[in-house]
Amino acid sequence: MAEPTLTPALQQQLAQLQQQNQALQATAQQRAQFEAMKAEGEQALAALESIADDAPVYRSVGAFLVKETGKQAAVDRLKEDQETLEIRIARLQKQEASLKESLTALQQKLQGALKQ
Repeated sequence: MAEPTLTPALQQQLAQLQQQNQALQATAQQRAQFEAMKAEGEQALAALESIADDAPVYRSVGAFLVKETGKQAAVDRLKEDQETLEIRIARLQKQEASLKESLTALQQKLQGALKQ
């Protein structure tokens, strides 16, 4: 028995399905990276909270450690970074949800077309 050939429209939909699946995987991976960065920032904030206000604080800039102007400046910078990460994570979660919906709809469309 010969394999059924796919119409050009079905081939295009299948390619679109694969592209959306790859986009979903890339988005999920990027979200996971940002969540890891956020967790690391939370640990840094907790560590900063536990040190004295007059303790020297350094931050990494490339291959160098640079002295911060003070503990509060470091805390403010970290909190700002955390807020930015939260926004990025929320955006990626919305993008993931949208891609999942689109992927599910396209899969159902393809399955329906293949059954005919």
